[in-house]
This record gives sequence, structure tokens and C-alpha cells, in this order.
Amino acid sequence: MNSNAEIGNFTNIFKHGWLYKYSWPDLSATLALLKSSALVAFSGALRVHLAFILLQVQSSLLTCIGGGLVVYTVYTLDRALESEEDSVNRQELNGSRRGVGLAVALLAFVAGLYLLAKEGIFMLAFLPFITGYLYSKGLKIGKFSFKLKGGLGGKNLVVGVTWGAFIAGLAGFGSDHLLPIFLVFAFFGVKLFINSTIYDFKDMKGDTFAGIRTLPVCLGMKNTRYLLTCLHLLSHSLLAFALVQGMIAFEPLIVLYSLFSGLICILNYTKQEEEVLPSQKIERTFLVDGESTSIVGLRLAARALMG
Repeated sequence: MNSNAEIGNFTNIFKHGWLYKYSWPDLSATLALLKSSALVAFSGALRVHLAFILLQVQSSLLTCIGGGLVVYTVYTLDRALESEEDSVNRQELNGSRRGVGLAVALLAFVAGLYLLAKEGIFMLAFLPFITGYLYSKGLKIGKFSFKLKGGLGGKNLVVGVTWGAFIAGLAGFGSDHLLPIFLVFAFFGVKLFINSTIYDFKDMKGDTFAGIRTLPVCLGMKNTRYLLTCLHLLSHSLLAFALVQGMIAFEPLIVLYSLFSGLICILNYTKQEEEVLPSQKIERTFLVDGESTSIVGLRLAARALMG
């Protein structure tokens, strides 16, 4: 009798306890939340590696992994700290357990901090972490409130400057040559400014709903496309000049691939989207978030053929 009662109670726990609270839709959305920043983090780690190459500094695996974990932290925090526009822009995350996302993000940050501390550059991790919090959640003290997300291109500028400084800072830490570090900062800063603006076209509906004045919303699609094209060509012209002059490593493949893939993204993905085919999503992900992976892979293949 007691045994049967215990079995009944055990069954009820599964029916009405943990499994009930974490039903399949919740679990699926939570997994989507946790994996949504994985590709961005991997791309971020490879961007740090590319920055090492451009600065002609021996790449550090620990620094690249630590940088990638910090990237994962910031982007997962942004998704976990639910914002009004995300209910429209990222409907696949609706119903996810945000607390789980916060916990995993903080664990990733501690791991990244530990790896960067072993390299003596852990303080740089706090730049995107603090900026990311002010970007996603903001600061409110009494009547005073401050949030980096919003404003005419303000959030894109924050993204570009923060990650450009983080990538160039990790790769150039300890270097006495400031000009190459500035060039790498400008290159990645402009690139990430452009990438974040490209995703604003995809998110126009949610941003308009939330009252966020992004560049596509305020300037219009055509003017924003023109601005991004000019910035893209200017940054790559500057990098090409620096390459020819020997200010950075002679890596024409990096510059050329980045130039053409960026132009394709600007031309193809700066339109408001009503319905996107799965193949188009994969293509955009490959060209935008997967660009650094493609560059590293092509560079390894080219070196193998030449060697």
C-alpha cells in the first residue's frame, strides 16, 4: 500500500512538477535561446584570430576561445533580457526560460574571464559585458534612465565601436604599434556596424512596433543601403592601402573575400522582409555570421595548396 502510494506520488511529480513546468514547447524555445548565439560566438572567436593575423602577432587559442565566450555571453544576455521588439523579431524564443539563458550566459562569462585572465587581459572582457547590459536593459535610477539601445543608428554605433575595440584590444594587447591596432579596430568596427544594420532590415517590423528609430526605419531602405555601401568601400580601401604599405600583414585574401561578401550582403539583404525562405536564411547566415569561418577556411586551403 505504501509502496503504491510512493509510486503514485512519484508519477504525479512527473505529471505536474518539473516536466509539466518544462513542457516541450518551453524546452524547445529554451534550447533555441541557448543556441541562438553559438554561431555569433564562434564567428567572434575567429574574428579575434583574424585580427592576430592582420597585426602579425602569434595567435593565442586561449584568447580566441575566451573572446568567443564573452561574445556568447553578451548576445545571450541580450536575448534573455526580454525586450519588447523581441516578441516580434524573435518569436521562436517566446516561452523560453529566460532564467536558464541568464545562468548559462553568466557561466560562459566566468569561463571566458578565466581564460582571458590566464593571458593577462581579463579587464577587456568587462567592456562588452557592461556595454551589453546598458544596451539590452539600460540603467534606471529614480527618474533618470539611460539605455544604449535606440536612437538614429546609435545601437549600430555601439555594436561597431564595442566589438571593434574588443577584437583589436585582444589581438593587439601589449603591442607598441598603435596605427595597425587602430586600422584593425576601424575594419572590424565598420564591418560589425554594417552587419548589425543589415539585421535591422529583417527586424524593421519589431523595431517600429517598439519605437526604436533604426537607420532603415528613419532613413529609408535606399538611403541606408547607400550609406552602408559607402562605409564598406571606404573601410576596405583603407585596409587595402594599409596592406600595400606594409602597415598590416599582406593578406589580400582576407580583404578581397570580405569586400565581395559584404557587397553581396548589402545588395541582397537590405530589403524589408515579409517572408523569408529557409534557403535565404541559411545564405544570409553563411555570408554575415559565417564570413570569418569562410575566410579562415579559404586561407588554410590556399596555404596548403601553395605549400
